[in-house]
Formats: sequence, structure tokens, C-alpha cells
Amino acid sequence: MIKYDRLWETMKEKGITQYDLYTRYNVNRSQLDRLRHNKNVQTNTIDRLCNILHCRVEDIMEHFDDNNFF
Repeated sequence: MIKYDRLWETMKEKGITQYDLYTRYNVNRSQLDRLRHNKNVQTNTIDRLCNILHCRVEDIMEHFDDNNFF
């Protein structure tokens, strides 16, 4: 399972709010909702967030073992 709890911590450290993401950086609100609920997001969304926050992927998301096998 992928969790995005680190995203919210990184945003707080960088002083960027969800409001900033959708008004200033044009991040779709539905994408923020998907991140908030640890749902699937496209890799280009992760890439955009890394560019906006000037951070690494590890600063946004974390993997936890679960029973999700292909």
C-alpha cells in the first residue's frame, strides 16, 4: 500500500497549502482528494508535486507491505 502522509508533512515544512496547490500551481482538487485518501495517482502527478515542493519522491509517499499482489 502506498500512503501519502509524508506529502502533508513536506507541504507544511515548505509552507505550501492545499489551497496553494490548486490555485497557484493548478493541481486538480480531485487529485488532492485521491492523495488525501491514499488512492492511486499517476506518476506525473507525483513528479509535479516533487517539482513544486523541490523534494524527492520519498518526501511525498511511503510504501507499506500488504496483500496487494497482481
